[in-house]
Amino acid sequence: MSADADTLPRMTAAAADVTPPRPFLREHWPWLAAIFIAVVMPWFFFNWSTGRHSGFVLTMLSEIGLMTIFALSFNMQMGHTGLLSFGHAILFGLGGYCTAHALNAIKDGGLWLPTELVPLVGGVGGLFFGILFGYLATKQRATAFAMITMGMGELVAAAALMFMGFFGGEGGVSTNRVTGVSLLGASYSSSWQVYYLIVVWTVICVVAMRLQTMTPLGRMANACRDNFERAQFVGYDPRMVRFYQFVLSGFFAGIAGGLYAILYEIVTFDTVAAPKSATALLATYIGGAGGFFGPILGTILVVLLQSGVSLLSNAWLLYVGVLFIIMVMFAPGGIVGLIAAHAPIARIGRLRELAVPYIRVLFPGLITVLGFVALVELASFTTIGASQGKKLAIGGLAIDTATALPWIAAAAALLLGGFWLRREAAAFRRRWDALMDEAKAQGAAV
Repeated sequence: MSADADTLPRMTAAAADVTPPRPFLREHWPWLAAIFIAVVMPWFFFNWSTGRHSGFVLTMLSEIGLMTIFALSFNMQMGHTGLLSFGHAILFGLGGYCTAHALNAIKDGGLWLPTELVPLVGGVGGLFFGILFGYLATKQRATAFAMITMGMGELVAAAALMFMGFFGGEGGVSTNRVTGVSLLGASYSSSWQVYYLIVVWTVICVVAMRLQTMTPLGRMANACRDNFERAQFVGYDPRMVRFYQFVLSGFFAGIAGGLYAILYEIVTFDTVAAPKSATALLATYIGGAGGFFGPILGTILVVLLQSGVSLLSNAWLLYVGVLFIIMVMFAPGGIVGLIAAHAPIARIGRLRELAVPYIRVLFPGLITVLGFVALVELASFTTIGASQGKKLAIGGLAIDTATALPWIAAAAALLLGGFWLRREAAAFRRRWDALMDEAKAQGAAV
């Protein structure tokens, strides 16, 4: 009896220490909300009179989906393992080439594979080339690794123009996604069918990469990123951890490349070139490499800039570059880092006190941005638009670049807005520091 009496309190205390599981919907509602938005988004751009979706919007949304996989695979190296790669596009592009050849083989009857599973061909291709290139690149780390991957990227880009049999030269490899082989009976001749195929694969890959961060390999990748010498001291080989992460990232990058081949039905040397690697770097860094969801937010922003702003301005690359510089200088943690920085203030219930300071910063910020954009567009038009016989119009208002007034107005908006923004930013900083000091005093700081 006494033994049972002693055991009962211990069992009760142990049961009290067990945290009850959180409800599924409460735990995963952001994921479910994102999937729901992805499913219904195309129908906001559906023309009910003609019964057709917007081809431009569907293509842009599909690009966001596959580039999300690509950016997250890049972050498996950069954010999780601390490896800055300048040649990640080779895994993406080579996976795309493998997929294009597989689609042609299916079309010719030499291979049987449902279209729904064709992206796995790209994944296997990315996995194979990840093993090949990763064996060499992961022997080094830090700057040496970055330089090796840059050399590999240039090597593959040059090979894509030389070896016609596999790469197809400048014309690339054309294919046809309508193979007639499907598990669901879908033809994939319509853009909306391809979009939902990309959505399914994006969800699968995002969940898989998220789960991978919780595995022992994912944890050791973080340990090697933070202190590879200590990881080596406790018995792990940092080089093998880097290699496994490189190979796995190649698998997911190859799937993204396979979806690219299905979407555009052509794969060219641009998919393995440096600009494609730069896109992943921009999306990851702007969104925030420190958080898993950062590259997703960065991808959405970068694709919108590429697809939307490029239609409005010839200088869209300049805007992307300026945005990247601003993020590096003032928000190195990316968008996710900016959001996380507000957590201590939110914990003490004082977040609403930043509303007015944010509004006071917003107005001079908009004036500064408008002045900068106006100057860029005026300068761009005088060198490009004027030679093409076009007329400059900003907000529906015709602008005569030959007169001094538009230039003076744009410069004044930039300078005056900049000085006003600097003063308001200083006031915002003082208020921010005061709230953070209060959060630290209450023990709510991160």
